[in-house]
Amino acid sequence: MKIKTALILCAGLGKRLNPLTLKKPKPLLELNNCTLLENTINLIEGLGIRNIFLNTFYLKDQIKSYLNSKNFTASVRIIDDGDELLDTGGGIKNMISYSDDRDFLIFNSDTIWNLNYINYIEQMSNFYYKNNINNILLVVNKKISFDENLKGDFNFEKNLLTRKQNKEYIFTGCQIFNKDLLSINNKKTFSINEIWNESIKRNSLYGFECKSKFFHVTDLKIYNRLLKSY
Repeated sequence: MKIKTALILCAGLGKRLNPLTLKKPKPLLELNNCTLLENTINLIEGLGIRNIFLNTFYLKDQIKSYLNSKNFTASVRIIDDGDELLDTGGGIKNMISYSDDRDFLIFNSDTIWNLNYINYIEQMSNFYYKNNINNILLVVNKKISFDENLKGDFNFEKNLLTRKQNKEYIFTGCQIFNKDLLSINNKKTFSINEIWNESIKRNSLYGFECKSKFFHVTDLKIYNRLLKSY
């Protein structure tokens, strides 16, 4: 894989998992004796990437202690959001500022990643470089989501993403992102949706379909279901 650096978003408050996340950050919740964060790092290492940045804010000392207790093959560097939560876009922007790379593989840590994703992500990367684009999202049809109540994020047609009525596709939490996109937004704190929406206006937000069943730790109810069945 051409991409050398992966980013993991780990700073959120995880309020929909309360009371579990009152004392533990969401990335450290476990399924099958594996934390969501370790599960994400395992996938990244499976892709051959050896350089990882992750951002922290909420209960950040727990994440730092956890990483210090592990021995991952990849180098994992913590980039703290600072005195305020920077939201998804701001967190990505802050992490990217610490690297000279141009392209990044970015992950949310609350999807249950498995090795089936490796092939889809590699295909997505090939499409990204072949077509010389600057942002592509791995998406899945909501019909194969474990959480049947998850609403769609996008329409998906001919590898382009839009946001019209009857959105049938869910963002899996994995994307390839070129740092030049940050010129669209000069804010410190902002949602990545602001960049996506601007890209949609320009017909330049791309998607790649994954057909592996989608498991996402949406809220406490879904997490408890996953504990029983995953």
